[in-house]
Amino acid sequence: MTVSLRYAARSDVGLVRSNNQDSAYAGPNLLVVADGMGGHAGGDVASRIAIAALEPLDVPDHGPDAALEELEAAVEQARLGLVRASAAEPDLAGMGTTVTALLRTGSTLVMAHMGDSRAYLLRDGVLTQVTVDHTFVQHLVDTGRISPDEAEHHPQRNVVMRVLSDFDLDLSPDMSVREARPGDRWMLCSDGLSGFVPAEALTEILVETPDPDEAADVLLVAAMRAGSTDNITVVVADVVEDAGGDDAAAQAVDELGGVQVVGAAAAVGPLPGFDDPDDGAPYGAEADGHPEADDGRPTTRGADDRDDDTAAGSARAGRPGDRDDEDDDPDDEDARPAPRRHPVIASLVALLVLAGLGLGGYAAYGWTQRQYYVGVEDGQVAVFRGVPASAGPLTLSSAVELTGTQVADLPDYWADRLDGTITASSLDDARARAERLIEQAVPTPTPTPSPSGTPSGSPSPSATPAAGAAG
Repeated sequence: MTVSLRYAARSDVGLVRSNNQDSAYAGPNLLVVADGMGGHAGGDVASRIAIAALEPLDVPDHGPDAALEELEAAVEQARLGLVRASAAEPDLAGMGTTVTALLRTGSTLVMAHMGDSRAYLLRDGVLTQVTVDHTFVQHLVDTGRISPDEAEHHPQRNVVMRVLSDFDLDLSPDMSVREARPGDRWMLCSDGLSGFVPAEALTEILVETPDPDEAADVLLVAAMRAGSTDNITVVVADVVEDAGGDDAAAQAVDELGGVQVVGAAAAVGPLPGFDDPDDGAPYGAEADGHPEADDGRPTTRGADDRDDDTAAGSARAGRPGDRDDEDDDPDDEDARPAPRRHPVIASLVALLVLAGLGLGGYAAYGWTQRQYYVGVEDGQVAVFRGVPASAGPLTLSSAVELTGTQVADLPDYWADRLDGTITASSLDDARARAERLIEQAVPTPTPTPSPSGTPSGSPSPSATPAAGAAG
């Protein structure tokens, strides 16, 4: 049996921090969350390096026996990248990052884990934390010195004992092999989510929100509502049975909008110490990184985008023995006379092309009017038919229903998400998405006390207190 992944990645700077030091990557064969640390710039760079080192593993041809070694080797290459970067930029010294990664090989998932980012598995409605935090507080729990409940509020719960860092320490990640069972849902996240949203709420969201994109959005909102003081990053991935094998998985990447890169890894700019692609860098990341999405949603790339630079380089190099300046030689131009075009045939071809464009445009417009999304109209959350775009003077969408919820009443984070990217498969689906997301974003009002000051359902003041109650 062959399986594939349906995934979504999200990251947000959060309510307190001034920059996002988290990074995440989601592709058909690889899921990664990295929570950087080490100052304003160091954490950004550390998590970017981790993603860059692991990204080349996102290919379908890993052997089941070699995948474990390949993933562990890539984590080691990321550590070497941190050492190299801090040597090139002394201000980055002491930076580090957590790493939690899942690599798919056939129907198996190989996991690498360092730090306090987490991996959860939702199976048959039960959510299980798969990873063990590498923190001082977890060590106290493991040795029986405090209880898990006490760990939740321990003042040193954020002290991490094992991370990927630029120190010359041989700290190995936890490595394991997991079954990829159809129907499973995996969630990888930074502690900006898991440290603030209780497991019961995580379970409820993951169970009741079937679409990975929507689930990731709702999880971010839940962390915001819980008052998260850290960057928030999450990857949600469903394991589905796939009879088409790796070809179908590649097609799924296109359907999902491509590989998703979020957080610091989506930033533009070279990584310190690795500006020259021929200087022995331990990974194959592009020097200019990935363009960052303004709204915090993932930067996406097609399945073949990683090969573009290689193909272009091969084209520039030419065949063995070709001269570098041959493209500029005017003697190489085609000396044959240009073919003559018959004016009648040319006119017919032009008419056919115009007719084809007209029919194609009509069909395309018809398709847009069968699409739905959630957006803003007259200051309210609204359901739209169409797509959030225009073709010249023609607007391709219109509001069909207003929810009555004012956008001004929503948290700034959620208001920024209402940009037409909350797509739906039907009108009913759009209504349901708007309703669920408003419930998550708008706090439930506190019941108003009765005029007498006695809460509804409480005993009257004349009721006799039970024996043993305080007088």
